[in-house]
Order: sequence, then structure tokens, then C-alpha cells
Amino acid sequence: MSKQIQVAIDGPASAGKSTVAKILAKKMGYIYCDTGAMYRVVTFHALENKIDLKNVEELMNALNHLDISFDYVEGVQHVYANGVDVTTDIRMPDVTNHVSEVAAIKEIRHELVNRQKAISASQSIVMDGRDIGTVVLPDADLKIFLVASVKERAERRYKENVSKGIMTSLEVLQKEIEDRDYYDSHRKESPLIQAKDAIKVDTTGLSIEEVVKVIENELKKVI
Repeated sequence: MSKQIQVAIDGPASAGKSTVAKILAKKMGYIYCDTGAMYRVVTFHALENKIDLKNVEELMNALNHLDISFDYVEGVQHVYANGVDVTTDIRMPDVTNHVSEVAAIKEIRHELVNRQKAISASQSIVMDGRDIGTVVLPDADLKIFLVASVKERAERRYKENVSKGIMTSLEVLQKEIEDRDYYDSHRKESPLIQAKDAIKVDTTGLSIEEVVKVIENELKKVI
């Protein structure tokens, strides 16, 4: 039986983590876990149910009754909250602007990290997020830290939003990304930092295929 491989991909918002991780997982035949989507589901669920985002007890009670699952429909990942498809809902600006606040809550991180570890225990996996190499999979076989300029990340998010019919100006997106970078890297619980043994890959000016190729080459060294 071949060894189970764990690939951890971390980095700030819109650095291309999810896109790259999905392609890599598909190429390698590994499962893919989008940890950011899990925090988005909790945020969306809380906003939908008018739960105060500062009320940890209420949030935890909701999370304990919240089943988060993933599925692929015609090659596209769908995300479900208690069986309801929320793939589009969790990418809306309201969720995007509150997810860092929810993700900073220690109790929520603890619960979702446990769920992420459970997912990774069964088979080879590519997992992306902000604390995968440092907290969720500290012994991952390969750790990648993706970065890109704020300007390029804002442009990527803008194009992605336009394709989904979400109209937010480029200037607003750039400010949101800068704010999110600061929040994510300065939070007390599992801040966004590069793991000591992670390989930094700057995706500015690189195509998705080029980034995947860089990571594939690194992965070949550890398999």
C-alpha cells in the first residue's frame, strides 16, 4: 500500500490557493479539502440565522448542529450546510467581509481543525487555508506558502466576482484584501504565518498552470 501523502497550501486571500489545490488534488488522485469554505459555511449560517457573531456560545451551539460536506458535480466542488447547497451563498460579499471575524474565534477554530484532521486521516489529501502547515497538518509531507501582490489578488477576485454576477469595485476589493491580510496575520488564534519548513511561491504574474507545475515538481521530491 502506498504511503498517504499530505500537502498543505497556505497563504492570504486570493493568492490562488483553492484553484491550485483543486487542480493538484485531481492530478494526483488525492482528496481536496477547502478549509476556508468551512469557515464561510459557519459565517453564512450565522448571518442567515441572525446569530450575533460575538456570541461564541450561540455560534458553537449552531456549529455543533451543522454538518458541512463537500461533493463534486461535473468536476465542480459544491459545499453543503446540513445537506443544502450553499456553494454560491458562501462567496457573497457579506460572508467574505465577516469570515475573518468568525475564523478568529478560538472555539470555532478548534472544532473545525478537529474536523479537518479527521478528513485528512483517511487518505492522501491536498488541504488549503491559512493555518494548515502550522496547525492542522504540522507534519505534512509538503508545505507551500502562496503569496501574490495585493493588486493582483484584487484583480483576480474582481474577475471571479464579475463571472458570478457580484459587482464590487476593484478599489473596494483591494481595501478588503488589505484589511483581511492584516486581520488574518494579527489574530491571536492560529494567525496566518509561513511555516518554517514551507516553500514560498510568489504567484504574481504566473498562470495557474505554472503555479501547479512548481508545486508538482516539489511534490515529486517528497513522494
